Amino acid sequence: MIILRRLVAALLFSLLAVQAHATALVPDTAAETEAATPAPEAGSIELSQDPGEDGRIEARLNDIFANVPSLAQVDVNVRRGVVILSGTVPDDAAAARAEAIAAGVEGVATVENGIERDVSVNLEEGIGGLGDRVQKFTRVLPLAGAALLIALLIAAFGYLIASFTGFWHRVAPNGFLAELIVSAIRFVFVILGIVIALDMIGAGALLGAVLGGAGVVGIALGFAMRDTVENYVASLMLSLRQPFRANDHVVIESHEGRVIRLTSRATVLMTLDGNHLRIPNSTVFKAVILNYTRNPQRRFDFELGVDADDDAEAARRLGRDTLGALAFVLNDPSPEVRITQVGDSNVILRFLGWVDQREADWHKAKSRSIAACKTALEEAGFALPEPIYRLRFDQRTMPLPFENVGEISGTKTSARPAVPEPATEPAPESTPSPAPAKTMLEEDVGPEDEIARMVEDERASDSDQAKDLLDSSRPVE
Repeated sequence: MIILRRLVAALLFSLLAVQAHATALVPDTAAETEAATPAPEAGSIELSQDPGEDGRIEARLNDIFANVPSLAQVDVNVRRGVVILSGTVPDDAAAARAEAIAAGVEGVATVENGIERDVSVNLEEGIGGLGDRVQKFTRVLPLAGAALLIALLIAAFGYLIASFTGFWHRVAPNGFLAELIVSAIRFVFVILGIVIALDMIGAGALLGAVLGGAGVVGIALGFAMRDTVENYVASLMLSLRQPFRANDHVVIESHEGRVIRLTSRATVLMTLDGNHLRIPNSTVFKAVILNYTRNPQRRFDFELGVDADDDAEAARRLGRDTLGALAFVLNDPSPEVRITQVGDSNVILRFLGWVDQREADWHKAKSRSIAACKTALEEAGFALPEPIYRLRFDQRTMPLPFENVGEISGTKTSARPAVPEPATEPAPESTPSPAPAKTMLEEDVGPEDEIARMVEDERASDSDQAKDLLDSSRPVE
């Protein structure tokens, strides 16, 4: 009995000592957590506490944190209503959130937040995200395959339509336009297939971005390749207009020659000295084109001067009859001679005659006509003087007895006495009949254009002839 009493007394003493020690520790814990959480309001902490309340608080908080992914690594320890948090979270916001949750639980006196931020790399989460993307892509694969198949079928249908080249060449005015139509059909069907495929997989936003970007890129390329696009459009318009034929003698701006071919980029000429000349089609389309071959009748003209004292009208009639007597000069339109001006020492006559370029060469006809008219005028007694200039040193004095003969450019000048000129015989009253030399009339002036023959030979032997856009079956503009 005595032993039992001593054991009870010892047990009570131990409990009192433990209680005193715990009472001494509580103020220190409160001091440590005072900076972590705000002090509770006055009268909010109960004086008595249920012995099992700390365990319930700890279990409740662990259950809450376990269901929040960002707080799954937080550890909870509760002692006499004081919640001590530890562990790691991904960011500071998660730590503050854990502290707020703990402070909101009934029976919590204060919260000591010892949570640290996790700065390590979470490979599992990254791999899990990649796995989710792979899984999503795998689910989309059947739909993407169907969309790709439909796009290929649409593009194949477009290529099938474009493959009827014979039909498009019959429909289109020329081969260049036919090739352009075929390329446009292929392009349209390919773009249509891509649009439908993207719409099937729900990539409408991507489609809009692609089309918008393509529009911006197209505008930029249009400005950058303006000359190329202009030349391409000019080629198309020239192939439709057909402003000239192959082997036509043309003058394009200051370039003269015979047309070899019209390609999709340039017009190829052979100059009169036998050289190849390539002119961009954009220049040809905007240029003034002179075509000598289009009209077979072509007029030549030249000027001769007769002495001012001669009968200019008689010289005019003689020149007209001389031109009319030449076999290669056409009577319709009839030849004509015009008095154009009175010079310092002569009267200028302009001779006009027409030839048929299919029967006479224009340059030969002009050359023969000049020689025939000059000979006829000289044989009829008309003088063809050179310009005469008379110098006076002082207009208030009498003319010097000598005439200066020579050039005025500072070279040596010779002087000779003035000799009275013989009286000029008056021009004959009646116009003598033209009498051109027999050789002049019989000489061949037929067209012998070696350049035209060279062009024909090149067109016949050139492998690029299939690319010529000139079509002889279409009307010339």
